[in-house]
Amino acid sequence: MKKKKTAIIALAVAATLACGTLAGCDLVTTDSHKDYAQTIATVDITKSEIFETGEFKDYKDVIQPASIIKRDMIASFVSSGYSAMGSYGWTYKDTFKAISESLVNRQLTIQYAMAFILKYAPDGRTVAGYQAAVAGKTDFDEKLAGLAYFLDEDEVKQALYKTRVLFNNTLDSQEKSIIDADGDDSSSTTVRTLPSGVNASNSDYYDEAYKIYTAVGDASKGGVASSCGTYETVEDSSPYTRKKAYNKFLASLRQNDLLFSDEDTTDFEGLTYFKIELVSAYERAIINKLSDLYERIAAASLSAEYLSEKYETLRADQIDAFNAEGGRATFEGKLDSVSDTSFLLAAPQTTGEHKYGYVINILLPFSKTQTAKLNAFNADYGDTNGNSFAQRAKLLKDVRATDQRASWFTGETDHGFKYDGVINDAYTGGNASRTYLFFEDNLTGNAKYEPMTKYYGKYTYNGTVTENDDGDYIIKPNKIDIDEFMTEMEGYLNAAFGKTVATGTKVENYYDRNIAAYYKDSNIAEGKVDYSSFVYYEGKVDIADYDVDKIFVSGTDENKAFSIVNELSFAYNTDTAGLNPYYGYSVVTGKTSFVSEFEYAAQKACSQGAGSYVVAPSDYGWHIIYCTFVFDKDTPFMFKADEMTTEGTFSYNFYEAMKSSVVETYSSNQQAEILSAYSNSTCTTVYEDRYSDLFELDNL
Repeated sequence: MKKKKTAIIALAVAATLACGTLAGCDLVTTDSHKDYAQTIATVDITKSEIFETGEFKDYKDVIQPASIIKRDMIASFVSSGYSAMGSYGWTYKDTFKAISESLVNRQLTIQYAMAFILKYAPDGRTVAGYQAAVAGKTDFDEKLAGLAYFLDEDEVKQALYKTRVLFNNTLDSQEKSIIDADGDDSSSTTVRTLPSGVNASNSDYYDEAYKIYTAVGDASKGGVASSCGTYETVEDSSPYTRKKAYNKFLASLRQNDLLFSDEDTTDFEGLTYFKIELVSAYERAIINKLSDLYERIAAASLSAEYLSEKYETLRADQIDAFNAEGGRATFEGKLDSVSDTSFLLAAPQTTGEHKYGYVINILLPFSKTQTAKLNAFNADYGDTNGNSFAQRAKLLKDVRATDQRASWFTGETDHGFKYDGVINDAYTGGNASRTYLFFEDNLTGNAKYEPMTKYYGKYTYNGTVTENDDGDYIIKPNKIDIDEFMTEMEGYLNAAFGKTVATGTKVENYYDRNIAAYYKDSNIAEGKVDYSSFVYYEGKVDIADYDVDKIFVSGTDENKAFSIVNELSFAYNTDTAGLNPYYGYSVVTGKTSFVSEFEYAAQKACSQGAGSYVVAPSDYGWHIIYCTFVFDKDTPFMFKADEMTTEGTFSYNFYEAMKSSVVETYSSNQQAEILSAYSNSTCTTVYEDRYSDLFELDNL
């Protein structure tokens, strides 16, 4: 289980080096080197009487006074301040004042964190050990050694890795702009929505061999892409375009007096600006360490007994709300807000066979030509109610679905890969030429990325994929009808489970029935449509003792079934609003805003329980409706203390949500106490007159 970092310190503008920054705004003034070396603020919490007499007094020799120079402010502006102006509509004066405040607050927090770590999480750290770590070092080397003393080996390596990644991201952005400007192809591809979790980074990952690729200097310093560890160049990158991007980057540094004339630009990590950002990365790591300590302290109050009581209180409140006058509408209004932080712990009693639930809807649409024909139909012969159900049925027979994932090959990022020798149990539908899957990094256990839990990932692209001599993909999807789709769906499910779990039956002679078949008791004149007559196919994924609380628990049958259907939705669904569902579309028991055929089929699927699927049409095409979750009892979820650490369960999500709330409150209070105790003239001095000249940029 990966730890969730809690953002406890609002450091605003100076927090991170944003990807694609370096706006190129020229801030250099006359005699800029001397100007930018000025101290604009000093911070020293040891001067406070609270520090001198309090619990941290023995650590005074560890806390070094911090001098914030004007160059630090410019570096923060270049990193993120300029983009903040655009995001928040700030003036230059607003921005530099915010940067000044954030830099001061940051140093206050870091100095406090050092003392706090020594007091409450020393792990062998001592004042003497700190002094030995910085002995004989000066300038940046001293700063880095002092900060590193409060981090473990992995945290130091992660900080270095993240700094390198951020610089590569910036250069990548510059290089992409250069490639786009130099290229002749101005066309763009609309990329299909990606599943949640694609390329989600593992926060604990680092690659010691990873380097910043500059295309200058020798391979050991980033001059050659192949020597930069797991770094991957952007599409169509060349040493020429990378070098051009790097020179543009250096020019921006030079404009803002962040690059000195005697610095060796073939050694990026030797540049002053790199060291400034590495210091910031170490500082962020220390702040994260303080966050973790706060989280540990705050979370200690969350006993299983407390959480059980909290659960019962929230559940009782919801029962009262849902049973009050208008409670059913209140409940239905909350159905679409359910998530891993927003819970429905009770449900109204339902009458009859209908139940509340959720469905995934996979829409296989009519073509434009078929839609035009449908809109042009008059009423069926003999239908006095103006309907054209029988004529629509004949159009449905000719609906052909295609795999919609072609743009995952041809978009800005190529997500496809040949699975030969990598995935032995990929599903091909018996077609050996189907050899492409997606998201290799997530699917094959790359430690750099988190695994996806809602996309099974073994359904091959249903079509042919070839590359021409220019390296461009030629994609040709196979066309399948509704019967072939159901064969694919059930075949994939059964193959993944290694046994028959999905079976269904279809209505014979569906396309050739007379008009009376669509009305109750075949009474056309009465005009009561029999929506059960539209159901074409029904089936169910047979999972013993289906437990909705296991849908998002990796490795469970419930998660496997959900992830497979979700993957098929990404492959074929043209209802793009239904991609990346939590549970899916919410289904209620009465009249809805859905088209009537879909409404009936969705309610039918929910009435038959989770894992059920129903196929029915509408004027949009075929709907394959899969039920993911049903409220079949008053209490859909129970808090179980022994499942608090099982990621994906309700108990885990409930614990994390409660912990997040408690930690946020505790951390905010601690932050306020730090600033209240030390943000004063005794500990901090700000020389605004030394950077107020930058306010004049508003007048340019």
